[in-house]
Amino acid sequence: MTTLTTPRTNAAQRWRTALAAVEGPELVLLGVLALLWVGLALGTDTFLSGVNVQNILSSVAPVALIGIGMTAVIVTGGIDVSVGSAVAVVMVVVGEAITTQHAGMGTALLIAVVVGGLLGAFNGVVIALTGVHPIVMTFATLNLFRFLSLEIFGSGNLDGVPDTLQLLGGGGSGRLLGVPNSWWLSMLIAAAVWVYMRHRPSGRHWYAIGGDANAARLAGIRVRRRVIAAYVLVGVMTGLAGCVLIGSGGTVQQNSGTGLELKVIAAVVIGGTSILGGRGTVLGTLLGALLVGTVTSAVTILNWPSQLANLFVGIFIVLAVGTDVLRERRRRAL
Repeated sequence: MTTLTTPRTNAAQRWRTALAAVEGPELVLLGVLALLWVGLALGTDTFLSGVNVQNILSSVAPVALIGIGMTAVIVTGGIDVSVGSAVAVVMVVVGEAITTQHAGMGTALLIAVVVGGLLGAFNGVVIALTGVHPIVMTFATLNLFRFLSLEIFGSGNLDGVPDTLQLLGGGGSGRLLGVPNSWWLSMLIAAAVWVYMRHRPSGRHWYAIGGDANAARLAGIRVRRRVIAAYVLVGVMTGLAGCVLIGSGGTVQQNSGTGLELKVIAAVVIGGTSILGGRGTVLGTLLGALLVGTVTSAVTILNWPSQLANLFVGIFIVLAVGTDVLRERRRRAL
């Protein structure tokens, strides 16, 4: 007997497949974001204005880019708190190349990716080969990279950086269809990394390492190599984020990247990535970054004290971590 399929059936199957790819925390985040956006749209006149939405996406893009790499790192059971300082190193090196050597956009991007990748590789190699705890190692390099950036800066800021990277800045020519190019870039890379982590064996290895590194090693996974790869990825994403930040303005300041690591880790954790390792997606990280950006924008538009943004983000982090711990306890009890 032949089974007939209709266009409506095919469409329903596609929707079920798409929904199956979205995990529980991501659906919750989508719901929270929808409620926030609807409530702010009804309660204010400016939240859904084109300018404000563009500002949110532009400010969120660097966090999302680094968050893509941070997701891989945290999934392996690690963490990298040095990304803010690494951004400062990338920005001053690329800024100097653009200002003094008249580097073009392609050259600037290549320099940023190489410098960021090397900084990430340094963290990854030491962590993988020595077994030092990632938070200890990256806290050390947070200070080392910041010192390095200050030495390169000299005694002042880097002013008058040419608009070579303006296409990534989110203003003027830095938009496509009204959306900042930096956000398009974030979504494109997130989609590629999501497919890699979900469907490629080497991408799934990161989850196995985060679940049980010893078991992963016994299963034939080259744990050290995969851990180093995760830190190189976050380094490369840091390089791209540095280019986005340079494209947003003509000045590279000595305090560039300060506190950025906290926003990135908040976005990743709020997005459902387990701080214990073994679980998480870059889609959740993008949504987490959007939630952090939405809360910050809402506090500004409503003329509330700026400290409330940190309070609300902190509450979201506590809820996310608490849910993750309870989920892990239930899993172990079974």
